[in-house]
Amino acid sequence: MIELPVVPKEATKKTKKPNWLRVKLPVGKEYAKVRKLVDEYKLHTICESGNCPNMGECWGAGTATFMILGNVCTRSCSFCAVATGRPPEYDEEEPRRVAEAIRLMGVKHAVITSVNRDELKDRGAEIWYQTVREVKNQSPQTTIETLIPDVKGTWSALERMISAGQEVVSHNMETVERLYRPVRPQAKYARSLEQIKRTKEYGKRTKTGIMLGLGETQEEVFKAMDDLAAHGCDILTLGQYLQPTKMHIEVAEFIHPEIFDMYREEGLKRGLKYVESGPLVRSSYHAERHVNI
Repeated sequence: MIELPVVPKEATKKTKKPNWLRVKLPVGKEYAKVRKLVDEYKLHTICESGNCPNMGECWGAGTATFMILGNVCTRSCSFCAVATGRPPEYDEEEPRRVAEAIRLMGVKHAVITSVNRDELKDRGAEIWYQTVREVKNQSPQTTIETLIPDVKGTWSALERMISAGQEVVSHNMETVERLYRPVRPQAKYARSLEQIKRTKEYGKRTKTGIMLGLGETQEEVFKAMDDLAAHGCDILTLGQYLQPTKMHIEVAEFIHPEIFDMYREEGLKRGLKYVESGPLVRSSYHAERHVNI
């Protein structure tokens, strides 16, 4: 058993956000520039759809995480603020529009993600491929991280998604194995690990993210770290789960920053190459640091 830092009991009460979770409101010229481009090109961002607490900081720095294949997901994960339902037809012009926006923003490192499109035979793989290729064509100097969904074991779709030239491929585990049923009912822990393993075997830098504060134990977090290291994961992000609305799963605990620090050290000891760990850390937070680890 690892000895945890001693923190006050009131630090983990779930009824009120602690001081360390306060964020700045989005303001400034760069934020306004990104806001204008996102609206003008009719783009979706996970920053907005996912209620990301770092939107002000990231947009203020001129970066954003673009969400392709629409903003309606076929999954019903209990933690996620993205709309669930039957998605409309995808826009075949979306790859060009995303690439143009990235070029106009002068983005050095772009993060692209998507909703799950389980109703599509290829899980959206072709749009994924075309988007990355178009960004590379319009902005050859831009490095790319793709945060891809679960392909439900459709490994041909996975290969198409990751063969377009992106530098980092991320697929989020989201939580520990025991909590998959209440948190990710349409996903499978072992299948997501296999997806990361196959991505690594393809030759890509691999990345994943886990939310804390859903009721997981210390031992379960350590096991997830060991599983990820064994399956070839290079980079792990750990952040605090925040309940988007009253309709979503409740926060079980607010994790103290010192415990996040402890998890960072443990992850590195257990074989992960890089661990980004903190209450406000999200999948794409400081993503530019993960290209050349």
